[in-house]
Amino acid sequence: MLLPATRLLCRPLRCIRALGHPPSRSLMDLKELVSALNDFASLSLAESWDNVGLLVEPSPPHTVNTLFLTNDLTEEVMEEAVQKKADLVLSYHPPIFTPLKRVTWKTWKERLVVRALEHRVGIYSPHTAYDALPHGVNNWLAKGLGACTSIPLHPSNAPSYPSEGTHRVEFCADNTEHLDTVLSKIKDIQEISCLATLPARVEGEEQTRVSLNCSQKALLEVVALLSQNSLLYHKTEILLLQKPPLPHAGMGRLCTLSEPVSLSGVIKRIKSHLKLPHIRLAVGTGKTLESPVKKAALCAGSGSSVLKGMEADLYLTGEMSHHDVLDTVAKGISVILCEHSNTERGFLSELRDMLAVHLQNKIYIIVSEKDRDPLQVA
Repeated sequence: MLLPATRLLCRPLRCIRALGHPPSRSLMDLKELVSALNDFASLSLAESWDNVGLLVEPSPPHTVNTLFLTNDLTEEVMEEAVQKKADLVLSYHPPIFTPLKRVTWKTWKERLVVRALEHRVGIYSPHTAYDALPHGVNNWLAKGLGACTSIPLHPSNAPSYPSEGTHRVEFCADNTEHLDTVLSKIKDIQEISCLATLPARVEGEEQTRVSLNCSQKALLEVVALLSQNSLLYHKTEILLLQKPPLPHAGMGRLCTLSEPVSLSGVIKRIKSHLKLPHIRLAVGTGKTLESPVKKAALCAGSGSSVLKGMEADLYLTGEMSHHDVLDTVAKGISVILCEHSNTERGFLSELRDMLAVHLQNKIYIIVSEKDRDPLQVA
């Protein structure tokens, strides 16, 4: 008689589980997911000082069914991620920035790592890679200005040179026998590439033009070799190879509005876009709330270093120092400050939708409900 009752009890339990968790999608291995995230936004776009990528990795194998998005990973947000059974947290700001010398229960950032590993939750941070991304945080912030065109304030460069080496060395020689000796010695130098010789006419004389690429280290050896022959040395050109800029990628945005809008009108648009009841405003010298805004320079988060020196009617960012605001206002440029993370957090909803497409809906992607800016107006 107990068996039917046991079966009856099991059925409601299965229903409760079904209500608590949506039907399972295909899982992604953590390494596969991290690779896909890196394809979405190359970590090479991040600033050199930043700490991006996979920061906390549970012991493999680790599969991901739920990806949890947050702007800041606080202890409250981590608890939310655990409760929602997240397998990987994508935290825009890296919760681990300065090196941890120990992992104990003493500080809140150490406790984040402990909680993550206890519950087998990975932590990934893109930070400034998403700032530079053409369809990233700054692009989303620019939408708050209304119809406009935008370009990066500081364009990003490709992660590598178009060819091997960091420098190109070119020189001409008219003595074939001596040139063969020099070329033989050059070939013995390490980190030399793209060595080529071409016929050339210099001041009416037939000569041979030599071109080669080399590293910074090899450059010193090449110059030392060429300096042994004054004729070659004085005909030598050294070019610094530049990494090509990436179209539409980079830090900050310079936005040109399709039609000028009054400063008060821009304020209303920004409040609406960021869903804020208020912002902080410093009106540029000689300007009023009715002054037209045609060009706006913006940077999500803390924008002082990115915006500095840019010509615009308005600076839009999360925070700037007191003295940077004074300097900007003195130039007749108005400043809108919205608090640091308020200029970033709204991007998460857009990110969720983009990642769903990029990951082909293989996993669940949810946005934190606890994440919020720490500053409030009392």
